Amino acid sequence: MFRNILVPTDGSALSRRAIKQAVRFAKEQKARVTGLYVAPPYEPRTLEDAGMLNFVSPRQYEEKMRATARGHLKAIETAAAAAGVRCETLHALSNFPYDEIVRAARRRKCDLIYMASHGRRGISRLLLGSQTSKVLALSTIPVIVCR
Repeated sequence: MFRNILVPTDGSALSRRAIKQAVRFAKEQKARVTGLYVAPPYEPRTLEDAGMLNFVSPRQYEEKMRATARGHLKAIETAAAAAGVRCETLHALSNFPYDEIVRAARRRKCDLIYMASHGRRGISRLLLGSQTSKVLALSTIPVIVCR
């Protein structure tokens, strides 16, 4: 039924659990997996920021985010390889991970998004938002949520 499943990760324990479930599901469906990690873009600090003492150049930041992405995406690649599921991975920089998830699904012609939800409720959900809720609202393809 499904041919290409997008699996976004933020590296959390819940995301790792969703990865295992998504890969198992992909194997049952004879589908491939597309892993995605979205990091925030570089934001230069102003002189007023105390962080100026720990200045990171755009190039250093990009290298750090690439290494972080590799680490998080490796979990998807390893799980897929162990299950014999085809896999590709990608990472992006965006202030809006939910938007990048929906865009990546469209660009990679995914027919399902399989992602974790951190299950925030009440005030924290209002203040912090929910990437999963936003993906559910914007996606035109099915979304499976692991909690």
